[in-house]
Amino acid sequence: MKDNDIKRLLYTHLLCIFSIILSVFIPSLFLENFSILETHLTWLCICSGFVTAVNLVLYLVVKPNTSSKRSSLSHKVTRFLKCCIYFLMSCFSFHVIFVLYGAPLIELALETFLFAVILSTFTTVPCLCLLGPNLKAWLRVFSRNGVTSIWENSLQITTISSFVGAWLGALPIPLDWERPWQMTVERKRSTYRSLHVPCRGLGTVK
Repeated sequence: MKDNDIKRLLYTHLLCIFSIILSVFIPSLFLENFSILETHLTWLCICSGFVTAVNLVLYLVVKPNTSSKRSSLSHKVTRFLKCCIYFLMSCFSFHVIFVLYGAPLIELALETFLFAVILSTFTTVPCLCLLGPNLKAWLRVFSRNGVTSIWENSLQITTISSFVGAWLGALPIPLDWERPWQMTVERKRSTYRSLHVPCRGLGTVK
């Protein structure tokens, strides 16, 4: 049983990776001048949609957290609406956190919000698919020694890794040479380069 869960878990992660790759190439067939760098906001929306759709389909097919109780249609609709509300709350919460950590409040609000959406896609959506809108289950999984299955262990690792990756990805942002102390360093480097070329031509610098 454990080997089957490991195989299904491996296939799930491979398909999620494949969905990210598809989000890079498929939109170029339908959208003109599409590229990750030039139309990065569009790509963030498409990537979030692809990953969310794949997660929903996989968890509906694989059903790693099966329940013996049969729920009514109204219960399923209520559960789905709660999941949507939790996802939106996650997006807005991440957006507020990013602003508190220094992201522009108004100037790049759309970029900041889409970053919150993509982070929620890789953290909140898998939690909602596996655990549902059950905060007690969330606290149990992310507490110490609260994991009860390989799926919850994978959920714990991937969610924490997503947060760490987002944090590490923000490290190069201060290296944009727009801060006052960085502009001073950049001016010194530019002066050195401007003097180095003619001096090299005169043979004074090798």
